Amino acid sequence: MKGRTIFPLFWRIFLSIWLAMAVTVVVSNLATRMLLDREREAIERQAGLRDLAEEAIGIRESGDRGGAWRFLRSEGERIDLHLILIEQDDNGGRLPSFIRDRMKSGWYPQKPAVLDVGDGYRLVAWPRMHGAGWLDPKFFRAIELGLAFVMISLACWWIARRVSRPLLHMETTAQAIARGNNSLRVSDTITKRRDEVGQLATAFNAMTEQLCSLLERQKHLLRDISHDLRTPLTRQRIAIELASESGADEELMASILRQNERLEAMTGQILTLYRVSESGGDIERESVLPVNVINRVLQDAADYAEHQGVDCKLVVSPAGESVTVLGDEGLLQRALDNVLQNALDHTPPGRYVHIDVTASGEWLELAIEDEGPGVPAELLPHLFEPFFRADKSRGGKGWGLGLAIARDIVAAHDGEISAAPGARGGLRVQVRLPVFATG
Repeated sequence: MKGRTIFPLFWRIFLSIWLAMAVTVVVSNLATRMLLDREREAIERQAGLRDLAEEAIGIRESGDRGGAWRFLRSEGERIDLHLILIEQDDNGGRLPSFIRDRMKSGWYPQKPAVLDVGDGYRLVAWPRMHGAGWLDPKFFRAIELGLAFVMISLACWWIARRVSRPLLHMETTAQAIARGNNSLRVSDTITKRRDEVGQLATAFNAMTEQLCSLLERQKHLLRDISHDLRTPLTRQRIAIELASESGADEELMASILRQNERLEAMTGQILTLYRVSESGGDIERESVLPVNVINRVLQDAADYAEHQGVDCKLVVSPAGESVTVLGDEGLLQRALDNVLQNALDHTPPGRYVHIDVTASGEWLELAIEDEGPGVPAELLPHLFEPFFRADKSRGGKGWGLGLAIARDIVAAHDGEISAAPGARGGLRVQVRLPVFATG
């Protein structure tokens, strides 16, 4: 967006990991230094060291330097310390170079402790390697690795959370929109982010807004055209009937009347599709016996089925005979009639359309299967889209509105409708409706 500074996600991730590693190094060094200082202070506080130093000074002043050295060595081994007695007059009061190097260098984890023991002497002590009771270098390495693991893990968790949460939110929003909730958008918290994720969310909202606007305009356009067509079509039908009564060519008038009725039927289908989709499930509901509805649908379609040379076979399970659903009986009849009409249109003469009604748990299942040419698997997801016709495999009559209307009616009744290849080679459309009561 114009006027807003973008901080790329790449640099956010890079700097986060870099800072985590830097903080890890600093904190681990501070922790290690603190532990070493505490260890050195503990050594300095040992009162017994002063007694050892005084005893060693006595041996040394008696003229036995070697004896003093051996005494400190044996005592040092006993208490796991390196012990060195140094006269302050040596080297101008400075510590020997190897002691200074050990104190300053970072390569030695055990730092020497220096105790002034009086009489011009100093006792230097530091822990032996792997000595009991003293901190081992592996302990410091374990602390550093542990801190590194914790800090880098926290940084990676923060980065993963920072990236994945908005993407998951966008995915959930997209799925909800796909299910028909066109009012949802990605939240402002995500769109205001100054990185690629924020830009993606903003673009997603703009795209969704544009698509929803186009869909809404399409629905209104279909509604308006359908409304505007009904009046001239009605007048045209009346004029055709009057012309036929006046002695016009009967065959020509009959052909014109059939086309007129076809246009009227199409506009009626479009208006029904619009009305059901606009209702959003807000329909009048009453207890409906689906078996009665399907029987009426079969009675209404009997003449057409006979004209097509197709027989309909209805099989109702004992559990499905007395099950009722809650809904609008007229709309349910329209939906089932559309599905049956689609099956009849695509079933060759001499074949059958199979209708099965069963009840399973909390669902009533009604399947209508034809013995037509079937539909390729890649076209099945599109069968319930308005104006879609699988012409390559099932070229026939209609405008591709029947199954779309059936889908919206079933959805308004909190049900499900699906299409799959039938066991007999044709198409199987299954309608599932929630059970209201069982007899």
